[in-house]
Amino acid sequence: MLRVLFYLAVVFAIGLGLAWLADRPGEMVVTFNGYRYQVSLMVAAVAITAVVTAVMIVWWLLKAIWNSPYAISRYFRVRRRDRGYQALSTGMIAAGAGDAVLARKKNREAAKLISADQEPLIHLLDAQTSLLEGDHEAARRKFEAMLEDPETRLLGLRGLYLEAERLGERRAARHYATQAAEAAPQLAWAAESTLEERAEQGDWDGALLLLDAQWTSRQIDRASLNRRRAVLLTAKSLALLDTESLAARNAAQEAVRLAPDFVPAALAAARALFRNDDIRKGSKVLEAIWKKAPHPQVADLYVRARPGDSTHDRLARAKKLQSLKPNNPESFHIVARAALEAVELKQAREAAEALIRQEPRERAFLLMADIEEADTGEQGRVREWLARALRAPRDAAWVADGIVSERWAPFSPVTGRIDAFEWRVPVEQVAQTIEQDRTAAGSIAALPAADRDAERPLDEILDIDVSAGRGTADAAKAEAKPLPPEEPKPADAGAKQEAATADTKATPQAGGTGEPTPAAPARAATPSPRQRPAAQTSSKAAAESVIFTGPPDDPGIDHDDENGAGSGGARLY
Repeated sequence: MLRVLFYLAVVFAIGLGLAWLADRPGEMVVTFNGYRYQVSLMVAAVAITAVVTAVMIVWWLLKAIWNSPYAISRYFRVRRRDRGYQALSTGMIAAGAGDAVLARKKNREAAKLISADQEPLIHLLDAQTSLLEGDHEAARRKFEAMLEDPETRLLGLRGLYLEAERLGERRAARHYATQAAEAAPQLAWAAESTLEERAEQGDWDGALLLLDAQWTSRQIDRASLNRRRAVLLTAKSLALLDTESLAARNAAQEAVRLAPDFVPAALAAARALFRNDDIRKGSKVLEAIWKKAPHPQVADLYVRARPGDSTHDRLARAKKLQSLKPNNPESFHIVARAALEAVELKQAREAAEALIRQEPRERAFLLMADIEEADTGEQGRVREWLARALRAPRDAAWVADGIVSERWAPFSPVTGRIDAFEWRVPVEQVAQTIEQDRTAAGSIAALPAADRDAERPLDEILDIDVSAGRGTADAAKAEAKPLPPEEPKPADAGAKQEAATADTKATPQAGGTGEPTPAAPARAATPSPRQRPAAQTSSKAAAESVIFTGPPDDPGIDHDDENGAGSGGARLY
């Protein structure tokens, strides 16, 4: 735009000059070589202008002819460069799409048309093509060659880092990432890897400084910064707890301030406060986190905050936690455990039964087995609860990348990822699939007792007659199809056990004592073999072929044993 205005201004000035000369007549006389030339002033001006223009045109033509070889070579050089960049662009797209053949073809074409010293992307395309072709050794050599050029140094470090990660060489990968982070702290991948390395080395202060550098370079947001700082400060507090309790307390309290719902931070803060004999403040921290996220480790630490407390004092603290979070499985669990330790078996049993109704998991059945052993001492019932614990879902634990741990850790032991551990139920392997051609009755007979008894009340499950159960079980065992002695199958035993339990429910009590059977397992009401119609007896053979992946139920007391003979105990199968 400025050039156009300047051009118009020049033309306008020339026009004004010519108009000024036209308004002022005059003559121009030139004497040369004995001749006298006389022209008007306007003609003289036009002649001078034409001469100057002709001189400029002649000069331009001469210059063009003189520079023509260079212009021609430049034209072909520019054309060659454009073709090279087009080939390079096509090659990069092919490499990104995974077309190794086209990428290699365009790489060769670009290398011929463009100098590799002038365009570093040719080295990148060459290395990427080698990776697509599976020649990782050649790719590593090309990445190492990039380290010599300051312009491609970071690119080479990135390639070597990814190759080391692919091979599982974490130490080499961290080495390349550290070099890249020192040269360019704004690189997120380098800073992340260096942060993980410092965390594994226990350099918590260095990790916190690197985290602050990430925040300064706007690599993470405020929420992620607070969470990661809380994780690192918690780890620092745990590391300093035995040597510098004051520094551990300060770090843990800052972690709680940054992440109020982070359970490990609250646990670390409470331990540090308890170590400094500040029981009241530590208990307040645990109560605050208990209201937000009830956790069994919080409950254990809270109940045992004072080492000199009696078992009833611990029970009182457990009930206080229950008042803060009523009708919660963790509250029932800690009250049941504390009541068991205080030998308040009635309270323990009530809390354990409530826990089973809300969360029928492994710990609930194990706790019920302990209560049963302390209360009645009947080994049949104890073994029944233990058997149900084996079949019950697993309890929650700290899990990271498939690793299950009883303790929280700031990073994953597999990948080194920060804040990888989560409190959740571990993933269980799926058992063998039941064969497709089995009948419905056989499949139902093979279900675990814990699944079929989930909806029954505990008093109905435990109200089983001793004397009736023994006779009915023997009758059911007599009518059941025996298994070959060389290949006993637990499924047949489970079918007999169900038949014995069903007949026990249908038979009146022989002695009138009303005592529950200690060894009879909890089963759903199922008709005995004698009461089944003819159409249902065929399903028994299908039930015998069910394959179990878990251990069978407890076999009970052997009648051939001199201690068990005539003792009135019931056989399971």
